Amino acid sequence: MTGLPIDGAVALVTGANRGLGRAFAQALLERGARTVYAGARDPGSVTDAGVVPVRLDITDPAQVAEAAGRLGDVTLLINNAGISRTNGLLTASDPGAARAEMETNVFGTLEMTRAFAPVLARNGGGALVNVLSVVSWMVLPQAASYSVSKAAAWALTNGVRQELREAKTLVVGVHAGFIDTDMAARVTEAKISPAEVAAQTLDAVEQGREEVLTDDFTRQVRASLSMPLPGPVAGRVSP
Repeated sequence: MTGLPIDGAVALVTGANRGLGRAFAQALLERGARTVYAGARDPGSVTDAGVVPVRLDITDPAQVAEAAGRLGDVTLLINNAGISRTNGLLTASDPGAARAEMETNVFGTLEMTRAFAPVLARNGGGALVNVLSVVSWMVLPQAASYSVSKAAAWALTNGVRQELREAKTLVVGVHAGFIDTDMAARVTEAKISPAEVAAQTLDAVEQGREEVLTDDFTRQVRASLSMPLPGPVAGRVSP
């Protein structure tokens, strides 16, 4: 797939008021993007110079449709907005956590993709980036419902990639371990900086690469997908 030059691009970043989304917006400006739309539920929380704040809750179809109608010049969509409620599945302290994570991380991303795919097509195809995770391929017990939502988002990414090939839209899936943002504030393991994730992702967009594996741990987990599942031997079921 042909890459998209960032210099001169018109980008929309969801969840751009902090963390990784903010790093994406800054990196886009530094690389010469013509316009950077910074989506956030509260546009007043977007304070960086050079970006255009956009009121955007990706779980609200009306707001998504309004944004797609107004931002008809977008050539690069970065679906960064996401939530993690840090819950298990059967022992969840918040029974609604899994549903909320699916609504944002999967259905919100799908809503944005459906709304902006025609915009990208009209502008030559462009590129669409979905921010995923190493937990697309593994489950952390303390964040199991988040892991489920990211696994579904990975499948979504693979599906829309196939559907958007004819439109010449590059679809990039970004997988990372722990990123040094508020979401991982309590994590003590090694973290990658948001700026590094943004840089690797924009490199992939320009080079036409469809998958970004940002760190050693993520690359190791990706390589292990063909290995047998851990647990009981074949033919036996755990109690």
